[in-house]
Amino acid sequence: MNLSVVFVGTAASAPTARRGLSALLVRRGGDQLLFDCGEGTQRQLIKSVGLADIEHIFISHFHADHFLGLPGMLKTFQLRGRTLPLTIYGPRGLERTMADLEPLYGRLPYDLTIYELAPHEQLGFKGFTVSAFPVAHTNNSVGYALIEHDRPGHFDEESATKLGVTPGPDFGTLQRGGEVKLADGSVVKADQVVGPDRRGRRVVYTGDTAPCESVREAARGADLLVHESSFSDEEVDRAAETRHSTARQAAEIARDAGVALLCLTHVSGRYLGKELRAEAREVFANTELPRDFDVVELPFPERGSPYLDIERD
Repeated sequence: MNLSVVFVGTAASAPTARRGLSALLVRRGGDQLLFDCGEGTQRQLIKSVGLADIEHIFISHFHADHFLGLPGMLKTFQLRGRTLPLTIYGPRGLERTMADLEPLYGRLPYDLTIYELAPHEQLGFKGFTVSAFPVAHTNNSVGYALIEHDRPGHFDEESATKLGVTPGPDFGTLQRGGEVKLADGSVVKADQVVGPDRRGRRVVYTGDTAPCESVREAARGADLLVHESSFSDEEVDRAAETRHSTARQAAEIARDAGVALLCLTHVSGRYLGKELRAEAREVFANTELPRDFDVVELPFPERGSPYLDIERD
């Protein structure tokens, strides 16, 4: 099952010539989930991976640079004749916010569900969950953790054959955790031929936040942490005043949480980006600072580490 993260928009507060406003697309098999939808997100998608019929959109909070792309996208879906239902998730206040936006996009020909998340609520999907967790920004701001279900351990066909199991349906029974009774009356159980469960992958997106324990806990052992880095450490006081993070603070969270890869986002136009990455790497070496349309690929842990896949002219 392929899992990748597309950095649709990586700017902080205002777009720049090279960076659009906050939006992150997670692709897992046939599922496409959009986290935040700043102004211009639909154009950013069209310029990169295409404007697919996304079924789930998650909003982290209600500052304009994180949700004002919704009305245009909803209207474009209508103009394209969309019939597929769409659900928008967000913290308390989402229903009121969407009601205020409704005059901008009008009546839609597809079902639109607005779902306000309870604190720490977990949403179940096929093969994974999405969990909301509070962050330190506005009163209702949340981050999100996408957590895959654990997978069954490796099935040892050679050992099963040596124990007398015939290849075919009985192999499948053991792989599913069952047991097989042999002709001589003996029983082969799954734990004799199936290794320990293999952990699922975890992607954590903070939205906007000051450094906080809830992010550190949500990111513990994550394959990818996407953490905002609005400021350099020289402006740590300004970061605290506005409840944002510096690149160094994001790196400290990644180090403490033991993540595999840290990607910095929400980059202010005052920075080129490389200075923030250098600052973070002093604390956590496996740090990247993606530009718009960069992609992180996340293979299964036993097949390799997550990596930033950059394709540019």
